[in-house]
Amino acid sequence: MKPYVLAIDQGTSSTKTLLLDAAGDIVRRAETPLSQTHPGPGLVEQDATALLDSVRSAVADCVRGTGPRMVTGVALSTQRESVVLWEAATGEPVAPLVSWQDQRGGERAARLTGAGTADEIRRRTGLPLDPMFSALKMAALLDRYDPSRARSKDGALRLGTVDAYLLYRLTGQPVTEIGNASRTQLLNLTTGDWDDELLRLFDIPRAALSRVVPSTGPFGTLRGLSPLTDGTPVLAVMGDSHAALFAHAGWRPGTVKATYGTGSSVMTVTDSPEPAEHVCSTIAWSTGHPTYAHEANIRSTGRTLTWLADLLNVEPEELFRLAADADAGDVTLVPAFGGIGAPWWDAQAVPVLAGFGLGTGRAQLARAALESVAFQVGDVLAALPGLRQVVADGGLSRSDALMQLQADISDVTVARTRHHELSAAGAAQLAGLGLGLWTTAELEQRADFDLQTFTADWNDTQRSSTVARWRHRVEAARDLGTRGQQRTS
Repeated sequence: MKPYVLAIDQGTSSTKTLLLDAAGDIVRRAETPLSQTHPGPGLVEQDATALLDSVRSAVADCVRGTGPRMVTGVALSTQRESVVLWEAATGEPVAPLVSWQDQRGGERAARLTGAGTADEIRRRTGLPLDPMFSALKMAALLDRYDPSRARSKDGALRLGTVDAYLLYRLTGQPVTEIGNASRTQLLNLTTGDWDDELLRLFDIPRAALSRVVPSTGPFGTLRGLSPLTDGTPVLAVMGDSHAALFAHAGWRPGTVKATYGTGSSVMTVTDSPEPAEHVCSTIAWSTGHPTYAHEANIRSTGRTLTWLADLLNVEPEELFRLAADADAGDVTLVPAFGGIGAPWWDAQAVPVLAGFGLGTGRAQLARAALESVAFQVGDVLAALPGLRQVVADGGLSRSDALMQLQADISDVTVARTRHHELSAAGAAQLAGLGLGLWTTAELEQRADFDLQTFTADWNDTQRSSTVARWRHRVEAARDLGTRGQQRTS
């Protein structure tokens, strides 16, 4: 009987599943879409029950027609900083999932910064004090649903990232994977465990959190995830961006992974957890000893395109077609929806559309939206040391125009993988290593197979003038946000 590994990739816009055979080839795939709600300015939520149902649906579709007992184990990759609050007794969510894109922690972040704690928080966690990370969202949820902290202190309420919530519901185990935990801003990178001082600063009871374990567990075994057999082990768990880096064999020095999704993650491994200027330090994965990474997070890349498609009442594919051959001219879009992430980390920045006129049409706007993705990724590539190779994945990486733009703007060679489901594949590859299905050397060969490369065509003058225009308008977005904050304070 041939063993299979089932990979579940629970993302922002959908849950995807892949069934991989012992050679690492994809046998079947399935996907269930998910939606978001925006109940107020800066608020982004999802239905946590619908998220769990999407996992059940995608698993059932993927395994259909395959003997469930042939699935040797399950690997899980998840969206990272999003937070769920649930009842310990039942596992039922108490509130909507608060998305990583949500900005409701801004006021608390300002208070902590004013109290002079931001530098110490970054020293311990590797992360700048920003509403994107989980701790501020957790505090906001408890302020609303457990203001005295009584129920969370006695463990009746549980808080966690998506991996912790899914593991609790699917295995009954109160555990969370260390790479996901490192994105909460509650984990001390040096000790690899929850930090008592950080828990005090954010007012998060330790009893509400799950136990931190390596990326290879132990995570327990599945129950009630039909048609899989009860007792099927969960072999590996990773954050989605971390899993994509793993699938690129990103443990090799100088490899920088750029994931083009709803938002974007640009990540490379590093030797130590020491914070780096302009980018985050994080734990990419751990098999007993942590692998550290530097990462830059961009809030809105693919989301910019879907926002514009909704605004213009067209399908996103139509925007890609329009953008492919268009010239944006002087039109620039800075998609600072809820602020702007790395390397600026300015939560007050506001969206800016500049350089347009009465003659501006859909094609120019589409091109400006596409360029905004490459500009933002280019800004963070410039902040990462030791760059040797950029490897691209994620849905937007399918756009030849975007990949060429990235090469031109950043003056680098961009290598695009032929597979776009790298988060699921990376988690499955880590699981397969533990099963002895393949070796590290074989994974490196697989990562280098059939890459399509894009090289820079622009000259230095064109590049410098175009990037300078972008940077000028980023500063405008930041300046407008600061002025607006001053008027309301």
